[in-house]
Amino acid sequence: MSSTPQKRAVRKSPAERAAEITEAAREIALEAGLSALTLRNVAARVGVASGLVAHYQPNMDALVSSTFATIVAAETQEVAGLLSQQPGPPERLSLLVDTLLDNSRLDVTAIWVEAWTLGRRNETLAASVREQMDAWQKVFQEVVEEGNASGSFNVSDSAAVAWQILGMVDGLNAQALVRWDGVNDRGTHLVRAVEGMVGAARGSLSTKPGAQTHAKPTARHRPQGPPSLP
Repeated sequence: MSSTPQKRAVRKSPAERAAEITEAAREIALEAGLSALTLRNVAARVGVASGLVAHYQPNMDALVSSTFATIVAAETQEVAGLLSQQPGPPERLSLLVDTLLDNSRLDVTAIWVEAWTLGRRNETLAASVREQMDAWQKVFQEVVEEGNASGSFNVSDSAAVAWQILGMVDGLNAQALVRWDGVNDRGTHLVRAVEGMVGAARGSLSTKPGAQTHAKPTARHRPQGPPSLP
């Protein structure tokens, strides 16, 4: 009785194989979530035996953590680049809020929400989540501090305000995952609240027409290697 021989994986250098496994893990996480990162799933995506993946990634908690960091840090870096193109703090803060509420980014929002849950039992992931939250808080805080320095904003505790804005953005995005329409035009409502929080003139943070068109996510879909935090 004959049997079909199993197809052997193409031989690759250790660096190539490691990069292939990392990219497969990133794709799986964005498509199916961090909880879908198993030896079997990653091996199937790459087309190798589970044992080979275990050779390169012996600790799955660490793989989940590094995959989360790769996805999230890429977005942080991308948005920081978009902000650098804006003329001043009001435009930066407006674009920052508008960009993070862009529904095309909900796959990354889902990664965040799942990481907060999984991080309760995966301390390696929890540490990575805290680090990435600090990175986002820094982005907001720097914009608020720039606004203070220029006279556009009037904030006594920029760090606290940055955390509050970030928390509201996270909450609204989490609600959007289940397509809840409790508040229509959530971006406009949030911008009005942020204006009050930073002491900006009413209407100064209004989203400009077409802002989202120039802020569509790109880098997070195909990062060219592990990004560094801004």
